[in-house]
Amino acid sequence: MGQILRGFCSSRNKRSKIPDEEAAPSTSIPESVYIVVMGATGSGKTTFINLASGSDLRVGMGLESCTNEVQVAQPFELGGRSVVLIDTPGFDDTTKSDTDVLKMIAAHLVTPYSQGVKLSGVIYMQRISDLKMGGASRRDFQMFQELCGEESYQNVVICTNMWNSVNKDDAEAREQELRSKDIFFKPILDKGAQLCRHDNSLESAQTILRSLVAKSLTVLRIQRELVDEKKDITQSAAFAELNRELMDQAERHRQELETLRTEMEAAAQAQDEETRIELQEEAEQMEAELLRVQTEAQRLASEYEAELKRIEYEVRERERR
Repeated sequence: MGQILRGFCSSRNKRSKIPDEEAAPSTSIPESVYIVVMGATGSGKTTFINLASGSDLRVGMGLESCTNEVQVAQPFELGGRSVVLIDTPGFDDTTKSDTDVLKMIAAHLVTPYSQGVKLSGVIYMQRISDLKMGGASRRDFQMFQELCGEESYQNVVICTNMWNSVNKDDAEAREQELRSKDIFFKPILDKGAQLCRHDNSLESAQTILRSLVAKSLTVLRIQRELVDEKKDITQSAAFAELNRELMDQAERHRQELETLRTEMEAAAQAQDEETRIELQEEAEQMEAELLRVQTEAQRLASEYEAELKRIEYEVRERERR
């Protein structure tokens, strides 16, 4: 699937067949607006995008990730504007690490912004069917907040979906909990974000999108940090949040490694060679994992720069054709 800037470049000469019944006919090419869709794996991002745009982006089953790269849906007309929806992987992706996801999202947001392209808004998908917002979901939402920044909350819609898969009273109770508790959505709702329901209909999707199409353009924190402030990606708020977890992982690995070494010494003293060898293999795996976590920041910085260059190369090649 083409990347964001290539999608932007082609959005001026393609149109979806999904009609907007209220859009006024026009003989000129509508001005394009861009909306990013984020959320945890399996939250319905791609299904929402396909419904609204008439695209056929691949949809995963259950909690298995299919969106393991940034994808751009085909443009479609809504309210006299050409709308481009951008699909992103979640930070609980089943095939990529969180640093890989951050690298991709950052590079594909920074590249168009550096060329003068701004966003109309961001949609965050949340399953109302979830019994609770667990650790992975909270981490994904925290990363979402760090990417957007408070200045962009006026352009954020939190979209709850999958209402038909749960009892209405239970779903409404969950919605109220998400709306009212500080550990969930209340802080960003208090600062201008909207909470909307999506009933899986085209009309519902278009209503949600219209609320963003009408807004002034916004710049996300990650775009401002990496382009305007010229920060390294490891100096971004998003990486700072991710790095806290990486450091916690590293400390756990160090403690586990110390325990394994103690057990190896005991096995050696007991002349239990079979156990000692098994513990040695486990310790080597733990050392490799510890090294990976400790070098994650360096790897992210180098791979982010490589991703930027790759996108720029693809754009230049497309323009030559």
